[in-house]
Amino acid sequence: MFGERLKKLRLEKKIPQKELAAYLGISIRGYQFYESEDNEPNIKMLIALADFYGVTIDYLVGRTDERP
Repeated sequence: MFGERLKKLRLEKKIPQKELAAYLGISIRGYQFYESEDNEPNIKMLIALADFYGVTIDYLVGRTDERP
């Protein structure tokens, strides 16, 4: 669920993975692991992603379908 939502949000904003990885201070591969759900972000990254997209952490992780 998390990876799908993350990819959907990124595509909605038309942002390449490279740009988002740079924003987060991680490698492109590290970011790709989030979208493929091969790795999970720590709380600091979850907060940064939620802030970047203007959504809640609960939305990102699939606890709610409501977006602000």
